[in-house]
Formats: sequence, C-alpha cells, structure tokens
Amino acid sequence: MKKLILGIAVLSTSLAFAQTTTTTTTKSMSSSDVRFGIKAGMNVSSLSKNETLEDQGSKIGFNAGVFANIPIAESFSIQPEVLYSQYGDKYDYVVAGNRYSYANHLDYVTVPVMFQYNFIPNLYVEAGPEFGFMVSAKNKAKNETNNDVLAESGNYKDNFNTFNVGIGLGAGYYFTDNIGITARYVAGVTDIAKDRPANSDAVRNNAFQVGLAYKF
Repeated sequence: MKKLILGIAVLSTSLAFAQTTTTTTTKSMSSSDVRFGIKAGMNVSSLSKNETLEDQGSKIGFNAGVFANIPIAESFSIQPEVLYSQYGDKYDYVVAGNRYSYANHLDYVTVPVMFQYNFIPNLYVEAGPEFGFMVSAKNKAKNETNNDVLAESGNYKDNFNTFNVGIGLGAGYYFTDNIGITARYVAGVTDIAKDRPANSDAVRNNAFQVGLAYKF
C-alpha cells in the first residue's frame, strides 16, 4: 500500500508539473517531435521475501520491445513502451557435494508508461507505472554440478494473478541522437499469488533492468 501511495504521488506530481510547464512554454510541439524506437536489455529479477522464500535469489532474464517518446513540454516527455520481460527468481543449495538450483520463470508482456525529465538533452531521469500481463509461468530444477535438468514444469500461469502493477524509477543517457543506455528499477505493487492464505505476506515482482535503446 505504501508503494502504491508513493507511486500515485509521484505520478500526480509529474502530471501536474508537466501540465503547468506545457501552459507556460513557448515551444511548439507537433507530431513530428515524436520519436519511435526499440530497446533490449538484461533483467536481474527476484521475488519479495516471506517465510516461504527465505533462500530465494536473483535470476537473470531479458527484456525487449518498442517505445514512443512523446514531448509534452520543454525538457519533459512521456515514453510508453511495450516489452516482453522475464521476471521470477532462482535459488541454489548444496546436497552431498552437488549444487542444485530451482528457478521460477515468470514471463510478462509489460506496458511501462514513463514520465521523463531531461537535465540536459542527452541525460534524463524517469518515473512511472508498469502494467504487466503474464503470458507464461514455469519452474525448473537443475543439477548445476552436472548441468542436468531434473524437472521442468509446464505453463501454470493459472495459479497466479495474471495482471501485475509495478512502479519504475530509472535514468538514461544517449551517446548520440539515436543510441543510448538505460537503467531502471521496477518495484512490484501487486501480489502475484491468486489465492493468498489469510495472514500471509504478499509476494511481489522486483527487477533491475539495464540495456540499450535506439531511436529512429
């Protein structure tokens, strides 16, 4: 709830400031100012801990998709995106000298809507909501010592809430007018479990993302 309130406050402030700036700026914005692009990168994801996830750890995945950068005022823009993004977690344990791993692979189509402010033309910070739609949930147990897959599930996404909401905070820098590097942390707001037992802690997606963006 605190994260949700914080997210709403950030978004409300961004919108109010952007609207005020829009009314005072003398710069004329047009459809020709909109830039489209593609982006891709790495996710380092985890699930928030509760008593059943004490040994959980981070999992490496990827994100990739498209975006539109829409100026709304001088130094301000909105950037909606559509990404395929891999979330989940992974933890390791050792038994009789063998190292095993167990990973949850939670894949989403995500729609971040970032409000960006440019300190300088090439450097920006951003904040905004991310809406996710789960497309796949699988888990895999593996003997890392022998590189053997011990068990792998089918798609069991019906066990989860397929709609997910997070709050993203990030920054980016464009080395040229077209090519830039991006970094973002997404903190989950909604519980991923569909049938949460009473008096148990919610489990939420969290991810650090870093990657490259290309504007056409």
